[in-house]
Amino acid sequence: MADRVRIKDIAELSGVSVGTVDRVLHNRPSVSPKARKKVEEALEQMNYKPNVYASALAMNRSYVFYLILPQHDHQAYWQEIEEGAEKATIDRKDFQISLETFYYNRYDSNSFTRLVKTGLKKHPDGVILVPSDIDTTRKYTETLHENNIPFILLDSYMPDLKPLSFYGLDSFNSGYFAAKMFMMLFAFTLGMNKSKDIMLMRQVVHGRVASKQQANREEGFRHYIIDHFPKMKIIDFELNEEKREEEIAEQLDNFFKKNPNVHHCITFCSKAYVIGEYLLKSNRRNIHVMGYDMVTRNEACVKQGSIDFIIAQHAYRQGYYCLKTLFDAVVLQQSVKAINYMPIVLICKENAEFYQRTEL
Repeated sequence: MADRVRIKDIAELSGVSVGTVDRVLHNRPSVSPKARKKVEEALEQMNYKPNVYASALAMNRSYVFYLILPQHDHQAYWQEIEEGAEKATIDRKDFQISLETFYYNRYDSNSFTRLVKTGLKKHPDGVILVPSDIDTTRKYTETLHENNIPFILLDSYMPDLKPLSFYGLDSFNSGYFAAKMFMMLFAFTLGMNKSKDIMLMRQVVHGRVASKQQANREEGFRHYIIDHFPKMKIIDFELNEEKREEEIAEQLDNFFKKNPNVHHCITFCSKAYVIGEYLLKSNRRNIHVMGYDMVTRNEACVKQGSIDFIIAQHAYRQGYYCLKTLFDAVVLQQSVKAINYMPIVLICKENAEFYQRTEL
């Protein structure tokens, strides 16, 4: 019945004018407390549920949302986030929503600070944010709170910043999961090679781990190994983004010469393809690799067999649902879920074709 209730019906039951009912439904002023109470009682009696989409359209206003991401190349994990958010915007074009995307240098806090200072001048209706370090990010989010601008954190969960919502993996548990799968899936080849050494490829810039997510995943991985395989030795390999491909290939050559017993590699960034492509070019077939994120170049290496397993986290969906959540909260005025952990998906050559990165 609720879908068939007309304003005229509500007015007749409450004993007020149609105009008064309309003002109450749209929370407009110039309604006496007595009249408002009558309308609210009639709404409850009729089990009236407002059409939030129709109400939002009737407001005939526009909305601007910001998407703040690290700088990236076109095949990166962040690109899929961006594409998902853009698709969610297109799906809601009737509501006059626009999405403005900004990029900062993740390894330069001043870059983030300059960017957000410029962006705040336009006073967006909501923000999707991949945070920089917590202290730098806090200065921005405090300003967002002061201006009643809701924001969603993406990738790294920082509850102290009090976001409207969060989307991403539970990074520590995903690292723990990676270790458990790593040891189970590679148990045979580890035993066959009688190796207790694992290469951990860590993406760094200026000697610092590239993201909090990476650090948390590594912590979870190490925690499992220490608890269950304390004799296993983890040997770090630092992947410096500032180095050219030829320099990295030379570093890898030197690493495997120095560590001939290493036949297994794990990395917690989206650049497992760096070692996957190196293995293909060098025609090495005795190294087993596990990494993160089903980006295009990782997918190609999985299909060619130079990467054994990828842990995927549906980046496209994250971008889509972040925008949808802002839409629900800001435009439709609905309550939203605060923490949204993405499912962990393990991809290998045999099921890579069935992973749909853009499917919702």
